[in-house]
Amino acid sequence: MTKTSVESTVAPDAARQSDSGALRITLIRSTIGYDRKQATVVRGLGLRRIGHTVVVKDDPSRRGMIAKVRHLVKVDHVSE
Repeated sequence: MTKTSVESTVAPDAARQSDSGALRITLIRSTIGYDRKQATVVRGLGLRRIGHTVVVKDDPSRRGMIAKVRHLVKVDHVSE
């Protein structure tokens, strides 16, 4: 793929998600017993303990991280 084709496939999707505001992410389950990579993703989202909530910008990279640990977190949309 050329650089222009990558931008053309990613840009509309990224623009649509950035308009939706932010995401409120809450850790609802422990990472104990799960793969270490999942614990790393949870820490990368800024979550430290069960019940901890963070508000992050809605972008494709965070959506991908959430998809990897969707069984451990609760996600709500927040309008800015």
